[in-house]
Amino acid sequence: MKKGLSIPFVALALYLMFLPPSALAGSVNAILNGKSYHINSSYDWNENNTGLGIEYEFGQKSAWKKIAMANGFRDSADGMSYMAGAGLHRRLFETDKWHQFSIYAGLSAFVMTREDVNDGKPFPGVLPSISVGNSSVGFNLTYMPRTAIEKFTNSRVVDPTIDGILFLQFKVSLDELLQ
Repeated sequence: MKKGLSIPFVALALYLMFLPPSALAGSVNAILNGKSYHINSSYDWNENNTGLGIEYEFGQKSAWKKIAMANGFRDSADGMSYMAGAGLHRRLFETDKWHQFSIYAGLSAFVMTREDVNDGKPFPGVLPSISVGNSSVGFNLTYMPRTAIEKFTNSRVVDPTIDGILFLQFKVSLDELLQ
């Protein structure tokens, strides 16, 4: 990805991080991209997907949570990838215990870039995801099925043995850290 394309991601992250709390009706999380698991793959993919991002959870009054996100990370081919998007997740479980522990599941829609996909040009995607955590920390787990890998990425690298990819992100509440 060209350097100029990552500037909007950094600008958005800085803007959200330094807004006064009264300007935000939701919460802001720092995203630490972590691990991936290439299910049944015989290839030696990079599964240490280190990177940083930001996630904004809009204030909610129902069982549905809306999210905006942007991040950059080392992808499966060990190149830098960038994505920005939004998610809609439904609350499956929530309790006031354990600092408001909750489990949400839904879909995340995004635009992403990868050097080995679409000649580095942005491409859209929609994937299922689960979010588990409390008001301080948590994790996001996303699943990319084999059909999505084959049909929608148009990757130059094809892995005939892969059944899908699990991708794990850790999140830390910036609201909690900055109080």
